[in-house]
Amino acid sequence: MKITQCLFLGTLATSVMMAGHADADEITDNEIRIGYLADMSGAYRDPIGPLGQDAIEMAIEEVGGNIAGANIQLFSADDRNSPDVGSSVVRGWIDEQNVDMVTGLVASSVTLAAVRLLEEENRLGLVNGAVSSGVTNESCSPNHIHWVYDTWAMSNGTASAITQEGNTDWFLLSADYSFGHALERDVTRVVQENGGTIVDSIRHPFPSNDFSSFMLQAQASGADVIALNNAGSDTTNAIRTAGEFGITQAGQILAGMVLFSTDVRSLGLEAAQGLQFTTAWYYDLNDEARAWAERFKERTGSMPTQVHAGLYSSTLHYLQAVDAAGTDEALAVRQQMAATPVDDMFASGGYIREDGRMVHDMYLVEVKTPSESTDEDDLFRLVSTIPAEEAFRPLSESDCPLVNNNR
Repeated sequence: MKITQCLFLGTLATSVMMAGHADADEITDNEIRIGYLADMSGAYRDPIGPLGQDAIEMAIEEVGGNIAGANIQLFSADDRNSPDVGSSVVRGWIDEQNVDMVTGLVASSVTLAAVRLLEEENRLGLVNGAVSSGVTNESCSPNHIHWVYDTWAMSNGTASAITQEGNTDWFLLSADYSFGHALERDVTRVVQENGGTIVDSIRHPFPSNDFSSFMLQAQASGADVIALNNAGSDTTNAIRTAGEFGITQAGQILAGMVLFSTDVRSLGLEAAQGLQFTTAWYYDLNDEARAWAERFKERTGSMPTQVHAGLYSSTLHYLQAVDAAGTDEALAVRQQMAATPVDDMFASGGYIREDGRMVHDMYLVEVKTPSESTDEDDLFRLVSTIPAEEAFRPLSESDCPLVNNNR
């Protein structure tokens, strides 16, 4: 698998490719090497994809393109939502490029394959795109951190709010791979804990273009709520199909469990108005978020999604930790990252737990109506803030061996 792009920032010094890991008191080869692995062409292209690289570049530029004289080198590749392709890319980066850290990591199936390899080779992974809560639960490791969101948090915010409003009968439509399965499990838990019932469920192939048969089954179920346990183009295709069948007009509620600002733009406010969903960040959150978002838009022509913001935040936190630790050795950097609070345009008072989960506030938002929106970027209104300690799975319920071993 060829690396699709290679970006050098800062003045490149002559370096010698070396195998093995950094000593605890040095930066290997006087370079810090980062790999950005993401879906560049498929279902997750728009909300993450190529623009995620711009977010990472912004973080690299923030530190001047180098740390203590060590130049920062960025590689990127399209994983094509394939665990085999993703693993091959990461293996090549480790063996041939001696990459220190891999970020992006979008599809949960790709991510779970990649983080196993990173642990074996003692490299660091910063998971920003993948949503499965298993990433820092049963599949946790000392070599990766989960930054933006997860299925536990997304379902805990949206499903609990909708069920508590009296919409107790749910139909689950889930993408048929690890992410969809995890979201299906977490939504079921939240609905039942709030007195609701799962009346039926079905899984669709990933990715899917035709949702007609699935939405007809959901409509026929008579459920109050149809949960879309998918993301990207799968979600927008399902919502469009629901509109064609008049599902929401007839009174059923669509609950998008993982939605992005790019999805809302694609659908348009007329189709998306009233949708409630949980998000880790949005660009009108506060003045600092908006200022960074405007810089991103000036650079790319598009407002950032929550994952773009997470890529910037996690990369900057990583680079600052390398600087503070004086090494790019994975475990030393992770320890430094965990010892440093996350206070930036993405999160205030965020912190990294022993299971690798970066804990921060989450937000329940609602899509505005066309008449409420003041410009093309005015898409959401804040319904409620979910405090960090309530947003993510408590450690007392964790199956992460790192947590169990410390009890």
